[in-house]
Amino acid sequence: MQVVAAAVQSAPEGTPVLAPAGYGTRTAIELAKAAEEVGAAGILLFPPYLTEAGQEGLFQHVKAVCDATSLGVIIYNGANAIYSDVTVARLVEACPNLVGFKDGAGDVDQMTRIYSQIGDRLLYVGGLPTAEMFALPYLSLGLTTYSSAIFNFVPEFALDFYAAVRSNDTAHVRTALNDFVIPYCNLRNQGAGYAVSIVKAGMTAIGRTAGPVRPPVTDLSPSQLAELTDLVKKVS
Repeated sequence: MQVVAAAVQSAPEGTPVLAPAGYGTRTAIELAKAAEEVGAAGILLFPPYLTEAGQEGLFQHVKAVCDATSLGVIIYNGANAIYSDVTVARLVEACPNLVGFKDGAGDVDQMTRIYSQIGDRLLYVGGLPTAEMFALPYLSLGLTTYSSAIFNFVPEFALDFYAAVRSNDTAHVRTALNDFVIPYCNLRNQGAGYAVSIVKAGMTAIGRTAGPVRPPVTDLSPSQLAELTDLVKKVS
């Protein structure tokens, strides 16, 4: 919790800090309680570590965390935690402090079912590796915002893209997709784990290196980094 505490202490006044919680249920509860103690404004509940779980297990997991804290909780849909619309509806009923649903799966059928049933009771956040690829179609499913990885190294481009999505400027979105986002995704798809590696490479491309990735994830090759650097220069 040292990182969360430091973030809370150093954040500008009025800026909420969301703390992570994850692993098994017991650990997730401990992390949520600790985050509340150091002044976090909410919890982002990550998928449980290592193994799959059924819908009843996921329901009990989320409910236990929500019951353990007064903070608002956002569930992260992805990996070992894919929540059905029925489970989300049950959680909304059982957990008043369940406030959000962050999607990292990209299943349009799932999102359609959830948004149609739950509506605006939850805040929906796009959390895919390159959320810009889904931003425009997801807007109609209640995902009015998303976490942008490329914002870390091409912030002006990312903000302009988001503004175009929110204003339904489809011409701008299509141009931006073709000029940067799709070529970026093509490069990202060349290696397993590159959704993380390419963000650190992007920082290197703008001269603000964040160091290498942690094994077993691998860094981009020198030629891939050079390709990314050229791509970043085109939109910077």
